[in-house]
Amino acid sequence: MIGSNNPKSAIRNLQSEFDVIVVGAGASGMMAAGRAAEIGARVLLLEKMPRAGLKLGITGKGRCNLTNQGDIQLFLESYSPNGRFLRNCFSRFFNQELMDFFEERGVPLVVERGGRVFPKSNRALDVVSALMAYLKKNKATLVKEHPAKEILVQSGKVEGIKSLQGIFKARVVILALGGASYPRTGSTGDGYRLAQQAGHTIVPIRPCLIPLVIKEAWVKELQGLSLKNVSASIYINDRRGSSEFGEMLFTHFGISGPIILTLSGSVVDRLEEGRVEISINLKPALTPEQLDERLKRELKAHHLKGLQAILKFLLPGRMIPVFLELAGIPGEKKGNQISAEERLRIKTLLTDLRMTVTGPRPLEEAIITAGGVHLKEVNPKTMESKIVQGLFLCGEILDIQGKTGGYNLQAAFSTGRVAGESAAIKSRTQNSESRIQNPE
Repeated sequence: MIGSNNPKSAIRNLQSEFDVIVVGAGASGMMAAGRAAEIGARVLLLEKMPRAGLKLGITGKGRCNLTNQGDIQLFLESYSPNGRFLRNCFSRFFNQELMDFFEERGVPLVVERGGRVFPKSNRALDVVSALMAYLKKNKATLVKEHPAKEILVQSGKVEGIKSLQGIFKARVVILALGGASYPRTGSTGDGYRLAQQAGHTIVPIRPCLIPLVIKEAWVKELQGLSLKNVSASIYINDRRGSSEFGEMLFTHFGISGPIILTLSGSVVDRLEEGRVEISINLKPALTPEQLDERLKRELKAHHLKGLQAILKFLLPGRMIPVFLELAGIPGEKKGNQISAEERLRIKTLLTDLRMTVTGPRPLEEAIITAGGVHLKEVNPKTMESKIVQGLFLCGEILDIQGKTGGYNLQAAFSTGRVAGESAAIKSRTQNSESRIQNPE
């Protein structure tokens, strides 16, 4: 493997031609390069950053949610509307195969709430190290600090990669450059530019799995407060859209947390349609009738207490001052003084706490990038381009985005594995045909 501290002469001494060149040493790129080399291809892996796997090393807050234990149907539904594209990849390399892959390479795993799978060590860097060892064992050549500038295409066929340091020849290239979020890790959207130069259509990119900025000032007063077992729903011009149940978080700018991140893709896509709001149901387990009875019961049982004290049985303490202000009811008003109209206002706020979305946080803060290479231009069985022969695409560069919970990394590893395997087989076929046409 060649890194930044190697002399330029080492680059010149590389083989002038490889069977497969992989561009991008992230999750999908390292898996693709390792697999292609494992089945016999001479592989060059180009990475523009000083280290491989930089984004992978910080995923899941440094813990790396590798995959999920859910079945294939759950997975396919988690990438709506493009999940069907992944069916073939998952049939060849799915969550159990991925878990076996890492455990066999010295990374014990644990399953947590919601079927999420993490390294037992809670160290994403252990995942990166296992992939680096996979590359080394199979003799893939890693060249760092070498950004690709152009895919060389002649008569609809790949001929290699052009970088600032020169041309690397190969008749098979895998693009695994990731998205455009977390640019400090090297994900700056280069793959979209290269794919477009080669003739591919790029579905407009936008942030996905990203916190949302809220207009109302009261949200800032709840900064750091986490709510569990609540539901969040999108409203566009007062028409209800998608909903999610689980955990959310108030921040200094708005809202975040698993259910908000999952809804964020739909929010971003619909912001231009008009007013977009998020409604929080703080008591989703209760029907309106059950909640009304619960309120009556609490007000009656604590009829001599102020409403502020009674709300402690229904809400986190930090929410109560904000809640009372929004309800327009004095906190010292006793339970036996609360009118039917005031009880209705309390019930409405408990089930429909509205916030106005002004937009998402910046793209560079998104966990993943939505959009990318149009899936109609990629063969789902091999990950080969239908536009350029010998060009394969995998990982976040594709127009696939899943919800949180390990789904996006599984897609990256599965598409990378299939791309690497398919690329090596294509290279072998090309070499055989070349020997037949040009016998010594």
